[in-house]
Amino acid sequence: MTTQHQHSKGTALRKPLAEFIGALFLVFTITATVLSNAALAPLAIGASLMVMVYAGGHVSGAHFNPAVTLGVFVRGRIKVGEAMAYVVAQVAGGLVGGLIGRWVVDPDEVTAVSLSGRQIGAALVAEALLTFMLAYVVLNVATSSDHPQNSFYGLAIGFTVLAGAVAVGGISGGVFNPAVAVGGSVAGLFSWSSLWVYLIAQGVGGTLAGFVFLALNPDERETPRAEPDTAVRDVDAPGTGAPARP
Repeated sequence: MTTQHQHSKGTALRKPLAEFIGALFLVFTITATVLSNAALAPLAIGASLMVMVYAGGHVSGAHFNPAVTLGVFVRGRIKVGEAMAYVVAQVAGGLVGGLIGRWVVDPDEVTAVSLSGRQIGAALVAEALLTFMLAYVVLNVATSSDHPQNSFYGLAIGFTVLAGAVAVGGISGGVFNPAVAVGGSVAGLFSWSSLWVYLIAQGVGGTLAGFVFLALNPDERETPRAEPDTAVRDVDAPGTGAPARP
């Protein structure tokens, strides 16, 4: 009984741990590239997300983003308890990644993105649209049964973030992820007074993506199972919609 309990507990921790690791490296990359003024920051950030999606997709579905988890929940691929565990792990990973990135770069001065006036409305629209785009892409390339044996999901997701960062990075900071918003705020990239803008816009974008996916793919509607499917296909059973194996 004890051995079974320990195995069950270890299995339950695998997915949140994978989410923690992915969010940590994503936010670390964002923090380090932004604070060091790296010219190719958007490319590095998109590439970081891409490789971590490929690394963790078979374990947790590689959300690394509470807004994506929200979209997956609306889509019906994850239960509320596991979704909450994912969000906690993602935010914790973002916090750690932001703190490590700030310590490693150790800049003399950091100017946080602070939104006011018309910037607030522009950032709300930009973040909602691009978060919707990101979650919509994840749901379609990584959870749709129309893409059996799909190997391009990580590339599509990474390039979505790259496109979004280039498009609206100068408007909102190009966040698209509550874990990035919180971790970036801890690192000094974003003003705490502007955090609400990101959280509201990203929550709306992720939720809307889930509903739009179901509207366009009514046959994909399902009730979360006792062992929910991950967002990304299980590498041992591509295209089957089978739960990731412990």
